[in-house]
Amino acid sequence: MAVRAEDPRVRRTRASLRAAALELAAERDLDAIAVADIAERAGISRATVYLHYRDRDDLLLDAVEDAVRGLASAAARCPALSDRSSADEPPPAVAELFEHVRANDVLYTRMLGPSGSGRFAARLREAIASEIAEQLAAARRSGALAAVPLTVRADYLSGALLGVIAGWLAARPRPGVAEISRATWVLLRLPG
Repeated sequence: MAVRAEDPRVRRTRASLRAAALELAAERDLDAIAVADIAERAGISRATVYLHYRDRDDLLLDAVEDAVRGLASAAARCPALSDRSSADEPPPAVAELFEHVRANDVLYTRMLGPSGSGRFAARLREAIASEIAEQLAAARRSGALAAVPLTVRADYLSGALLGVIAGWLAARPRPGVAEISRATWVLLRLPG
């Protein structure tokens, strides 16, 4: 039986599965979540899950897609990704990026932590790189950066931001938003 995404029942089932996956991810490490747990929380059969998703990670990726888009969008709003401003204080967009991460702390910590999902990290890096590439394409490049292909620069900045975010989430004690924003701003402003 083919599952049609436009069918209202399919949309409801998928929404229920996404909500159950996010609830469970807020409660425990990803390693401790099985497809059967998600199905039980959603009140559907395990077989139904496999009508909609390949596996648990596929379902988790779908469940966190809104967060992925939110983080990628917040990262792309950081003006330092397209220009090398000389301002000493980070623009509000840098702090907004880390505020977004803090607001979704449990989700990002679980997904990017030691028991996280490699697929999630790859999807997040890809989404951030895509947003950054759009921003870079609209900006004028000069100097040494003009010789660097846009996709290479977007991948570099995406990986660097994701590394800073994952490190910040794991840090104990964790620096405040203002402190991590200033440190990230310094790094984004480095020549090159």
